[in-house]
This record gives sequence, C-alpha cells and structure tokens, in this order.
Amino acid sequence: MLTAWDYPTAKILEEAGIDYILVGDSLAMTVLGHPNTKSITLENMIYHTQAVAKGAVKTPIIADLPVGTYDNPQDAVTNANKLLAVGATMVKIEGNNPEVVKALLSNNIQVVGHLGLLPQTAEKFTVVGREQEVAEKIKQDARELSDLGISLLVLECVPVKLAKEITEAITAPTIGIGAGMYTTGQVLVLADIIGLSDKKLKMVKQYADVKARIRHAVSEYIQDVKNGAFPTEENSFV
Repeated sequence: MLTAWDYPTAKILEEAGIDYILVGDSLAMTVLGHPNTKSITLENMIYHTQAVAKGAVKTPIIADLPVGTYDNPQDAVTNANKLLAVGATMVKIEGNNPEVVKALLSNNIQVVGHLGLLPQTAEKFTVVGREQEVAEKIKQDARELSDLGISLLVLECVPVKLAKEITEAITAPTIGIGAGMYTTGQVLVLADIIGLSDKKLKMVKQYADVKARIRHAVSEYIQDVKNGAFPTEENSFV
C-alpha cells in the first residue's frame, strides 16, 4: 500500500501493481503545506479522493476520514458516504470507537482501522506501545476491531514484537508503517519513498530522488530558454 494524492500518481501506482492506494490525510503536509494532519478538511479529502479514483480505476482506494468528521456514528456514516461517492472503496479511521465502526459496517461501508501512533490526536510523534500497559491496550483494541469486522488494520510506529503478536492474534490483515517486518503488508507515504519529502524517517526507505531530478530538469529548461536552445524548429508549428 502507498499513498496517492492526484490522478497521475494514482495512475502510476496502479500501473506498477500496488495492492491498495491510500488517500491519506498526510496530504495535508505533503501536498497542502500544513504542519500536521489536523488541518485537513473533509472537502480536501473529497477533492483528492476523486482525483485519485480517476487515475486508479481498478485498485481499491482507502480514504482517511479527517479528524472531527467521525466523532459520532451519524457523522461518520454521512461523511464516509461522501468519500465513497467520489470513488473510495473503504474509509480509514483512527483509534477504537466500536459504535462508529458498527454504524459504518451496518451501512455496508468497509472500514480500515488504525492503532499505535495516531497522528490526528498525537501530541508527539514517537513509538507507541513499549510500555506493557499501553501494549495490552493496543492488543485489546486490535482484537475488538477485528472481531467487529474491519477489512484491514494499520499499525503505526509500534514495536516489532507487538506488531507480530497482533498480526498473529487477529483475523484482519495488518498493514505496518514503522511496525517492522511481521505485519501482513506495508504502507508508506509516496512522497517519502521518492524523495519529495524533506523528512528523513527511520521507518522509511527512499527508493528514488525525484526532487533532485525535477530540480535538474527545471534548471536545464531555464538555461535552454535563456540561451535560445529551446524552442527549436522541432518544437514549433508552421
């Protein structure tokens, strides 16, 4: 699983054979320039989900419900349906709120859970679950969410041992981000793995330096225009 935020990136991910695309509220930072995910709006998520759905017509699309849009079952169902209407296959929510999950599932809305580090409400970004009491709570929440019938469970920034125990204990497939190698699958932010992000995170492997390539291409374009190397007859109409 990888994140996407627009038509061309979604199209590339689908062509490459990705299993799931996440329209994550991380686009608040990677695309919109906000300091965290707390600033994202439902309208932002609808806009970007619609664009992604146009690029990925076969791949399941998971859309984040932004903070404050699923505080109660009625709001959760109403807002989730807005994302489904523009192309989302399922919605992701953070934490364990059984009544909200039940309401979504009873309305035939597939749910992806998210435990561990919860960016929408976290005061600091750090590994969660090293303390035994916290780890047990995450395990219990994972069991409850899986038993309710969620489709997938994202585990973010939790110790490897905890992620392994949860993966072995529940029915729902687990998707790790900073959770080690024993989860069912993995998710990362596309901007991080292709070098568009300035962040250097331990949990990320960078596979390309697209930022450097774009910068180089733009510099060459500027020079070609300034010294008359572009456009040529080949780039002109008669």
